[in-house]
Amino acid sequence: MTGPAVSVIVAAYNAMPYLTRCITSVTEQTIGQDQLEILVVDDGSTDGTPEELDRLAALYPELLRVFRQENSGGPSAPRNLGLDHARGRFVFFLDADDHLGPEALERMVAMAEENGTDVVLGKMVGEGGRGAPTSMFRRDQPKTDVFSSRVYWTLNPMKLFRRELLERHHLRFPTDLSIGEDQLFVGPAYVHAAGISVLASYDCLYWVRREDEGNITLRTGGTEPRLRFLPRVVDMLLENVPPGPGLDHLAHRHLTVEVRQLLDHLVREPRGEQEKALARLAEAIAPLCHEGMDKQLSAMARLRLHLVRHRMLDELIELVRFERELARSKSATPVLVDAGRALARYPFLRDPARAIPDDCYDVTAQLGVRHRVTRADLRGSVLHLAGHGYLHRVETRDVSTELVLRERDSKVEYRLPVTHTATPDAGADEDAGSFTYDRAGFEATVDITTAADGDPLGDGLWDISLAIGAQGITREVRIGSKRADDVSGKPTTHVVDTAEGLRAVTLYTTNPHGNFTLDLGERKHTVPSRLRLGDTVRWAPDAPTELEFTGRCALAGFPEGALAVTLTDGQGGSVSHRPARRPEPDGAFVVRVPVSDLPVGLWHGELRLGNWSVPLPPLPKNLPPAKWRRLPLPRYAKPAPGNGGRFALQVAKTDLVRAVTRRVKG
Repeated sequence: MTGPAVSVIVAAYNAMPYLTRCITSVTEQTIGQDQLEILVVDDGSTDGTPEELDRLAALYPELLRVFRQENSGGPSAPRNLGLDHARGRFVFFLDADDHLGPEALERMVAMAEENGTDVVLGKMVGEGGRGAPTSMFRRDQPKTDVFSSRVYWTLNPMKLFRRELLERHHLRFPTDLSIGEDQLFVGPAYVHAAGISVLASYDCLYWVRREDEGNITLRTGGTEPRLRFLPRVVDMLLENVPPGPGLDHLAHRHLTVEVRQLLDHLVREPRGEQEKALARLAEAIAPLCHEGMDKQLSAMARLRLHLVRHRMLDELIELVRFERELARSKSATPVLVDAGRALARYPFLRDPARAIPDDCYDVTAQLGVRHRVTRADLRGSVLHLAGHGYLHRVETRDVSTELVLRERDSKVEYRLPVTHTATPDAGADEDAGSFTYDRAGFEATVDITTAADGDPLGDGLWDISLAIGAQGITREVRIGSKRADDVSGKPTTHVVDTAEGLRAVTLYTTNPHGNFTLDLGERKHTVPSRLRLGDTVRWAPDAPTELEFTGRCALAGFPEGALAVTLTDGQGGSVSHRPARRPEPDGAFVVRVPVSDLPVGLWHGELRLGNWSVPLPPLPKNLPPAKWRRLPLPRYAKPAPGNGGRFALQVAKTDLVRAVTRRVKG
């Protein structure tokens, strides 16, 4: 008999009233009960959990299996027991406090099967004030791995695992740890997985904060439990991952998250215990620390680790207090700008008694960039830009901002000067107004005929950036994602007359980021796509020998007289007629062609704008002929038959003999 698709394992200890919703959320999964089994291990509960499990087991006798054991003191033993009895292709560990979105298991199983992955992370949503991890759930990732994603930043076991992976590597939760046991299970699973999927587009797991604060994963216990599991996690990494960028990527998590959490507990302990704990922490993390690793960390993390490695206990206590106050503050830490570097004014900066290297304070690469565009409009061949841009925490002295045009494929770039303008209110809405950016404004013009160091810009997609500079520090940022409400991001295409002839230039914003780009040469925005002709051609109501064409031109601008309906007879004859008036504000236009001026022949036609053209619509088959006299013979024009749906107009002389004969016979 084929086993279920998913075994859901629930470790339950005094889980009422949350248990009912937890189990019900599994029974109602859209994957179907025939694809599920639920294994609940009651870890010696003393509330109403045993009775509720009996009730649920009676309701779902084919679906729910209940195991009971003496209290083990943690989730490891019950999870292991459930895993020992699991029969599903996949296993999902669900805490008894939490619950699933209705389609969670169906979607996660489908993602694993479609992509051949061994682990699936479903998006987690905090409930009851509980925070959930977010950095790995920015977007769906059908297949990734632990080294090229952020999945390692969530090491709880509430995920979908292919059971064959767990059995092949004999993965179980260690039962001698009160916290961190999940890291020694999930970490190796990540490392050995053939692939990892991330399902970010659906809320899979609701991570609940219990009113009684009884969540197992929220319990603390000081530094000792952390100092027991952290060295084992480090050993696990060293045993399974060779030195290099991959190991550094995983180590980053522990050198930031775990170290900071441990220090938060360390400051509450007696002095003697603090000294012992600090020595053990320094020893535990030593194998992961090296110069290259430091460069990947934030300045605060570098400073923190420097103090740990040098056993600087008093300084660490002061730093923890500083960080707590910083978290409560509404203002970022000021910086010292020196020789093109920004150094955060964290404790002990350039204190000769401590001699801590400046590298531990260097936030140059982490400086935030603020910008806003207040003008972006294309007028003929000239783009006008205005707005402001500044480096967060760096006052706008010695401003050196430039505009950067960079062609997306070739990477050719040109830098253009800007006019710096006053911005007395810039930054007033952040950091409680602590920093001044009174010269952050810019104005710039880009003429496509001269922007390439005096020459015309070549065809391509020219991305627009600001190289924002102040006090010797420069950071580059694409502009457009932050813009005033009256600055449009819709594409605007101009056809402009240059020394090289007519050229198309489009200003548009990218999707999804919304940054400005110039399209030269119709890489993405073609001129014909901006020209539309009405489907119906008729004789003008007030001029029965004039064909009337209607259309719409969505170009933002083009040279006077460039738009015309052109007819050709295939024998070298050609006539063009332009709209009598400029197009309306919505682009609508009307062109009339007096057919009485056309020589005899078969005429085809198109709407032209310079070298661009759009075929004219075919003439209606039931369009009556136009008749007139010329010198003084009668002539006519009518739709020509058999032209395959193309516009075709036959202009001919009336055969008087045949006309008289038809009249006599009539």
